[in-house]
Amino acid sequence: MKASKSVSTRSVTTKLMTTASVGALLFGLSAAAQADNWRYAHEEYEGDVQDVFAYAFKEYVEDNSDHTVQVYRFGELGESDDIMEQTQNGILQFVNQSPGFTGSLIPEAQIFFIPYLLPTDEETVLEFFEESKAINEMFPELYAEQGLELLKMYPEGEMVITTNEPFTTPEGLDNMKIRTMTNPLLTETYEAFGATPTPLPWGEVYGGLQTGIIDGQENPIFWIESGGLYEVSPHLTFTGHGWFTTAMMANQDFYEGLPEEDQQLVQEASDAAYDHTIEHIKGLAEESLEKIQAASDEVTVTRLNEEQIQAFRERAPEVEEAFLKMTGEDGEELLEQFKADLEAVTND
Repeated sequence: MKASKSVSTRSVTTKLMTTASVGALLFGLSAAAQADNWRYAHEEYEGDVQDVFAYAFKEYVEDNSDHTVQVYRFGELGESDDIMEQTQNGILQFVNQSPGFTGSLIPEAQIFFIPYLLPTDEETVLEFFEESKAINEMFPELYAEQGLELLKMYPEGEMVITTNEPFTTPEGLDNMKIRTMTNPLLTETYEAFGATPTPLPWGEVYGGLQTGIIDGQENPIFWIESGGLYEVSPHLTFTGHGWFTTAMMANQDFYEGLPEEDQQLVQEASDAAYDHTIEHIKGLAEESLEKIQAASDEVTVTRLNEEQIQAFRERAPEVEEAFLKMTGEDGEELLEQFKADLEAVTND
């Protein structure tokens, strides 16, 4: 069973390594560029979904060219906001960041936090990401406005809420401090659900749950398992309200400056990493839940029934309204396309 020490050590290591790592990165920048060593940072730990994607991308690039790819995991270069800033500044060539964090930069990316917009059925979600015009045509334009070449958006897993006390109704979340990413729409979602949204960096979540600074959090089940969050937040509730989505992108100046064959290589490597990762996530949630239940007798698992879900779903329109206020006409157009794309795969 993972001890809290391991996660605390991660936080300390993060703080100690960040300055040194960024310094070393800057020091080797020109040499690395000449050597065609591309730098790629993501938000997760070893073996997590973004790490699987990054290493599949790296493997394809290195097998099909003379280039090398250096992958940096969570904490090695800071938190999610840090690695995005480094990518926009050209220190990193590639970054994987979820729309939860990108939402402050690209408000429309918050669409994934409108509860009950995406279905819970894995097969339907995967088909949506493959075929959606909103995902594959509209989002790249939005990211390009921020100097980012969007290469892939992909789902990681259904969101699960963990708390220190079980709940089955919005009233059960009253006064519960639920950790959220620094994302305005996610704050709206948890306010609508009746909780008190509490933004907190990922590196502080375990300690926050352990000390009672927060009463719960949401994440895909594999993160709850790999981060040991079930040890300090043992009541898992499947509310069916959404999927954790992420995006892999490149610094646009870097990408556009590549020769055509290297742009093609990056696209092919992204496609190969996507296919590999989608295979990886199939069945991952069930596997992770089994590991959690084997590791702890204190864990409870609640899957809300349709009547219980309806009480939460009824609160979703106010979040959608908040999204439209934040994003204006662009957000309205995106949401319409999103819904049309979902209808197309749902009615297949």
